[in-house]
Amino acid sequence: MKALVTGASGFLGGAIVRRLVRDGQYDVVILARATSNLRDLGDVIDQVEVVTGDLADAASLDSATKGIDVVFHSAARVDERGTRAQFVAENLTATEHLLKSARRNGASRFVFISSPSALMDRDGGDQIDIDESVPYPSRYLNLYSETKAAAERAVLAANSPGFSTCALRPRAIWGAGDRSGPIVRLLSRAAAGSLPDLSFGKDVYASLCHVENIAAACTWAAASEKSGGKAYFIADGEQTNVWGFLGEVATDLGYEPPSRQPNPRVLNAAVSIIDTIWRIPAVATRWSPPLSRYVVALMTRTATYDTGAATRDFGYRPVMDRETGLATFLAWLETQGGIVELTKELR
Repeated sequence: MKALVTGASGFLGGAIVRRLVRDGQYDVVILARATSNLRDLGDVIDQVEVVTGDLADAASLDSATKGIDVVFHSAARVDERGTRAQFVAENLTATEHLLKSARRNGASRFVFISSPSALMDRDGGDQIDIDESVPYPSRYLNLYSETKAAAERAVLAANSPGFSTCALRPRAIWGAGDRSGPIVRLLSRAAAGSLPDLSFGKDVYASLCHVENIAAACTWAAASEKSGGKAYFIADGEQTNVWGFLGEVATDLGYEPPSRQPNPRVLNAAVSIIDTIWRIPAVATRWSPPLSRYVVALMTRTATYDTGAATRDFGYRPVMDRETGLATFLAWLETQGGIVELTKELR
């Protein structure tokens, strides 16, 4: 059996590759640009076949998917830096082309890494213990949410006899090896003293997802006979008090927990101005916005998920608990010189 992983130079893609190599059930192929930094695959790179190419290039996809049985598609434009054209090209069009190449070349399984953000309504509120019956919203929070939802729909629609497709929805993937994810970015701002407390006095809970939990879920979903045409929430066993968690980690790192609470009206006005400015392509392509409607929603709305469907259909269970995952993350962070050093090049 042969597996292709996209996004292998990234945090999640690298974890999937290491999991597949460790399990030993697949020969592993990765699609990587010539300029990709594969440093985090150093311990397994000699056990992986590297196909040099790009998701935007049809010839690359045809070469990468030849002889492949299972595709794990984790590559995506994730942060808020970019124009609509870039998000559509990298999140939707690339997925559609990869689906066609995989099916044409005889792949039998396609596992897509989606996101619960695909279900967050622009004007919605808390989502408490929701399951997969929740529909897509009529208005999306940002381009990432919109294009991930569109790509997810394309993946599920492609499910057919002999070509089983599914989508997994982890939120805020975290853990050792994370160099640019949401938790790391928030801790970077906490270290700089620029992260406001947006809890406004209420508890905000989230179903986060440790990287080892979603990597394991990928392999189990790919092996299931029941996952075809379905989307699944994947989450840690613990529900996380977002601001309590950030405060705990900031304290462990020697920083003051976020405590400055902005005026809600001033915050909303600032977000509206920033969102308007970030519609300018010259700005959107160079920097991630310092604040956005999307980030405010993530930090102020409770979002917890029922993973019962994943448990029922492919035996999902968390393989990493929060205490162990946090200890491992903090130890790894120390080897990187700390949060400030790790994130100094982030835009």
